[in-house]
Amino acid sequence: QVQLVESGGGLVQAGGSSGLSCSASGGDFSIVVMGWYRQAPGKQRELVARVTNSGSINYADSVKGRFTISRDSAKNTVDLQMSSLKSDDTAVYYCYAEVRFGGSRTAFQYWGQGTQVTVSS
Repeated sequence: QVQLVESGGGLVQAGGSSGLSCSASGGDFSIVVMGWYRQAPGKQRELVARVTNSGSINYADSVKGRFTISRDSAKNTVDLQMSSLKSDDTAVYYCYAEVRFGGSRTAFQYWGQGTQVTVSS
């Protein structure tokens, strides 16, 4: 069982910056994709950014140019640096990872517990 532990977030003023970190642990696994989703009150969970094991990165249009995702493959961690924050960025941010175990080609998805980011205007 893979565990994702998030840190960071909290209250930040509009226009400010904040960062999130996520660490994956547990068992013999390899990470295929790692990234961040977010869910605002009354809205569906949406992709924020993701990075694959080949280094391919995708961002939601709403965060392009403001957020930066980075991954440390050796440590199984992923960070999200957020800048020029807006009130619309207020949400619970969830770390997620798609992993494979041993030599299996089946990928399993795991989620962190979520961390609140609140942007005050």
